[in-house]
Formats: sequence, structure tokens, C-alpha cells
Amino acid sequence: MDPRPVAASQVTTTQLVLPNDTNQLGNLLGGTLMHWIDIVAAIAAQRHAGRVCVTASVDELAFHYSVRLGEVVTLEASVNRAFRTSMEIGVRVTAHGNAAAPTRHANTAYLTFVAIDEAGHPVPVPPVVPGNAAEQRRYDQALARRENRLARRRTE
Repeated sequence: MDPRPVAASQVTTTQLVLPNDTNQLGNLLGGTLMHWIDIVAAIAAQRHAGRVCVTASVDELAFHYSVRLGEVVTLEASVNRAFRTSMEIGVRVTAHGNAAAPTRHANTAYLTFVAIDEAGHPVPVPPVVPGNAAEQRRYDQALARRENRLARRRTE
């Protein structure tokens, strides 16, 4: 399989936080944000693999700031690294209240997706080629997270 650049998998989506997306305090529900993250990550994985991909795990979902009713949320996802049939997808979530408000880094998430065939069996995915220093850093860090994830699995 020919390697693919990180840029080929990049996805950006924007959501407006509406009343149905919030809790009693007017903050975005964590589950709603997780849903949005899972969707944008799935699209990035599918772009990279060229086929349907399923969520295998969520390594980390760090909530840095609350997102409020009426704010605009931007989710940016890309494949950090591909392994044999799996890929780590990084998602960065930012939020801002209006055009004049500063943008805040609200969340970071790392998810693992697996490419599957029509019968639901895992299939190989192309390697990732980092294109700049930031992509190389995420590529290297993805391997460390994978090793930690596999080590946890062995002890369970």
C-alpha cells in the first residue's frame, strides 16, 4: 500500500452549541462532545483507509475548558499514525463565543479506529507519512500511546 500524507486525512467540522446540547448549567454535555469527536475521527479514519472504519478505543479525552451554550465548536481530526489494521486519530477541539472572542483549546482526544471489510473483518491500512515537525511529533507520540494501551490490555 502506498503511504498517505497526514493532510489527506484531515477533517474540520463546526458545531453551534444549542440548548438541547447543554446541561442545567448551560455547558455542553460531555456525551454530545464525545459523539461529535467520534464522528469527525471516523471521517478522518475513513479518508485515510479508503473504507469503513470502526471505533476500537478512546485513549484519552481531556476537558480543558467548559463550552457554553451559544458557542461555536470547531473539531479538527487527522490520522496521527497507522499500524497494521488500526490508526490513531487525534482530535483537537476549540471553542469561541463570537467572532471577537478569543478561541480556546477546549478538548483533546485520541481514538483508535480499525478498518474493516464488508464482512466486518479488520483489513490493512496504508502507512502515514508526516509532512512537518508537528505531524512527526504526533506520529512519534502515537507509538508511545499505543505501547501503553497494549501494556494495559495485557494486565487486564
